[in-house]
Amino acid sequence: MKKAFFIVLLSVFCVPFAQAQLGVKGGLNVAELTGREGESSSYKAFYHVGVFYEAKLLGALAIQPEVQYSVAGGNLKSAFTNYDSKLQYLTVPVLAKLTLGPVFVEAGPQFGLLLSADQSGTMQLGLAPDGTPAYGNQSRPATGSFKRNDFSVVGGVGLKLAAGFSLGGRLVAGLNDINDAKDLSGINDPRLQNRVFQLYAAFQFGGK
Repeated sequence: MKKAFFIVLLSVFCVPFAQAQLGVKGGLNVAELTGREGESSSYKAFYHVGVFYEAKLLGALAIQPEVQYSVAGGNLKSAFTNYDSKLQYLTVPVLAKLTLGPVFVEAGPQFGLLLSADQSGTMQLGLAPDGTPAYGNQSRPATGSFKRNDFSVVGGVGLKLAAGFSLGGRLVAGLNDINDAKDLSGINDPRLQNRVFQLYAAFQFGGK
């Protein structure tokens, strides 16, 4: 999977510069973690920033690889726990983009590399001497509790404005289990996935 992404990126950057446009973007992430039994999830607001490269392929069709710093996570709550997770990723979406007038639609895969993670709130800290779960308030690094790789599918729509500006929205749906916690019991479930709604503004250099 990683090799496929690098091959796509290299092929895109071989497109003549006149047929491509570099750009910068940033915006709001509204994220949650889903799939864990015994806990309810809710959304938290984060952000993303990045650069992209739109390369024209045929007519209204283009391919757009991106590199982003993107923060995901969310709130998880059960009868005994209530805590927030903040996951910082380097993400690489590679999207097919179809532009019809001022409107565009985009879709494709995304690879994410976890840079760091933190958790804060009331959570399970381990086991008491009698073997029952022990809970408490804590803020702690949690990178080791999550897998380093995250694979997602992305779909979105947007509107091109004047002078190279555009606005858009996306849904980023995680496909793989990112939970890697091995030392807790009870509420832990092997399934945990990212879900992120993104709203963004972008600027393309040389855009009209």
